[in-house]
Amino acid sequence: MERLTRAELQARNRARVLTAARDEFTERGFRDAKVDAIADRAGLTRGAVYSNFPGKRALYFSVLADLAEREAELDGMRRSSPASGETHDAEAMGAATAREALGAFARAWVSRLPLATDGPARLGMDLMPEVLADQRIRQPFAQLMKLNAIVLGLALERLDGHAHARWVRVAETALTTLHGASQMADAAPGFVEPFDIVTACAALADLDLGDRWDPPHLPFVPRARPAREPWSPPLAVDAVRGEPVPLARDGVVAVLGLHRLEAVEEAVRAMPPGGEVTAVLVTGDVGELGPLARLTLADLRACLRQVLPAPAWPRLRVVHDDEGAVAAAAGVTAVSDGTEAAVLVRSGRVVARADGYGACHAAASAEL
Repeated sequence: MERLTRAELQARNRARVLTAARDEFTERGFRDAKVDAIADRAGLTRGAVYSNFPGKRALYFSVLADLAEREAELDGMRRSSPASGETHDAEAMGAATAREALGAFARAWVSRLPLATDGPARLGMDLMPEVLADQRIRQPFAQLMKLNAIVLGLALERLDGHAHARWVRVAETALTTLHGASQMADAAPGFVEPFDIVTACAALADLDLGDRWDPPHLPFVPRARPAREPWSPPLAVDAVRGEPVPLARDGVVAVLGLHRLEAVEEAVRAMPPGGEVTAVLVTGDVGELGPLARLTLADLRACLRQVLPAPAWPRLRVVHDDEGAVAAAAGVTAVSDGTEAAVLVRSGRVVARADGYGACHAAASAEL
């Protein structure tokens, strides 16, 4: 039998731990699950578990992220595969108006709600309690929710057809409603009427929340520094679309820590028509916050792919950069959850860069 390399052995052990942890969390719940029991299920030592995951919560987030990404991928494959002569991709089935999109998004969301709290449905019940238990988790989670609202809001704006309308606050309200429905489905099975949630979310399109975009105050925004550097980005995948990211195109690449994600909207709003914006997510805690970010974006992706026609996808892509490869290509070699840096790419070269608070706006609005 061919001997496995160290990397192959580590990947195999990691997969065994994830499978064992999923079974343990499903049967016992997060609180009562034991790392020793997970190690026994995997046929590994306790040390082998901790060599792959820094702690039980990191392992829990990783299990949920892995399942969410698999579900999103399988759903994408089902929708892109013709059956009985029909086309099931988002381009053919997408909503035509913001109201339709909100209703369809909510329908996709509630279709995934557990009908009971036994068995596999129990697996995700401890996610929110774990987020609430630690401020170090709450702040990144809040920013991840903000990023989801920005992505959804930008899509609604493109369907709305009004160039100056901002729909991010409507998206925030819809996500708040849907997350609340998820919590009630866990806490009080049978209480939530799914069709009421869908109707309520669709009706949000008719609300005037006074939403508008105010550009950053110019005196406090740093200026982008002119540059003339080669741009050789690594291959990357868009966490929202589930497809390769065209990083070589003209546009802004924003390297953002998980405390600064909402800053990407500044780049999107300041970017001239036709330019791409890519948010590169980095963190100082890859083991625990990395899978939380993957989980959050995968949940959004699973619903959006059932809703958006191709023209409505926003000019924003999102990349998980746990290894720091894209950040390094952009010249950002040291990252943390407070990182905000951006480069402007034109014709295959970095022509401007900015760092610190306001970097996204500065790079997108650079006049060269």
